Amino acid sequence: MMRLHAALKSHHFPNCQKIAAELEVSPKTIQRDIDFMRDRLGLPIDYDAQKFGFYYTEAVTGFPSIEVSEGEITALFVAQKALAQYKGTPFERPLHSAFRKITDGLKDRVSFSWTELEDVISFRSAGASPADLELFEVVSKAVLRSVELDFEYRKLKGSEHEPRRVRPYHLGCLENQWYLFAEDLDRAQLRTFALPRMQNVSLTTRGFRRPADFSITKILSGSFGVFSSGRKHRIRLEFDPYAARLVSERIWHESQRIRSLPDGSMVLQLELGGLEEIERWILSWGSHVRVLGPLTLVDQIRNEADAVARLYRG
Repeated sequence: MMRLHAALKSHHFPNCQKIAAELEVSPKTIQRDIDFMRDRLGLPIDYDAQKFGFYYTEAVTGFPSIEVSEGEITALFVAQKALAQYKGTPFERPLHSAFRKITDGLKDRVSFSWTELEDVISFRSAGASPADLELFEVVSKAVLRSVELDFEYRKLKGSEHEPRRVRPYHLGCLENQWYLFAEDLDRAQLRTFALPRMQNVSLTTRGFRRPADFSITKILSGSFGVFSSGRKHRIRLEFDPYAARLVSERIWHESQRIRSLPDGSMVLQLELGGLEEIERWILSWGSHVRVLGPLTLVDQIRNEADAVARLYRG
């Protein structure tokens, strides 16, 4: 349509046969584009029988397009860069194709280049999961169509895969990992499944209705990452001045409360429904953090620290 617009604006009187030959498409495709430009975009197009071509009946200054601001384009670019974690995976090609289709329709509306943004905005993501595109497509279809899934799953501490029958409710990406939130029919419980640990996934014809009260926001509200046992724990952590500055720069959980201390250190308080994920996070801060409560978490961190120390003795 942009080629048609340029030809019409230049008074070249393009026709379906000529443009179709140039673009290597059928004349019917060109006719549909002209009809769309005239009927849907409101462009003043008419046909000149003597010159065997179309023309604008009045001056057209620009081609109607999506009106976007520089800020909106930058936001789109940021979203594209955030998806860079899938570079080198089966997701790279379809994602690149999707963004190309979007940006191709916007290029004429902006006054700055993508290469300029490439130089000043970037994302780098560590630990991205190399999920399988075919598996992802099957799982996403099951979620969208509300049909049951059959697959084999290996638990994190398991040695082999086990058969599962589930009703998939939600598919989410958390911390660079894709998870399926589904009702396990054999266990009659809502369970969370990591896609890389699933295999032999098959879409069934058994439909279901997702519960009206299902809320992924409510499910994740008690977790530091993905998993929640349901029982609430009041976590209190004391960070030294060095770590306090880093921790205070981010929102780690919606329940967080920060109390600054005179020496520059701080106390972070969280309300969580599980301890496993927060334990790993605490250990990543090494000696810069001390657990004040609960006592169960204090014992877990102490035992893990002793185990790490034993690895390096001698």
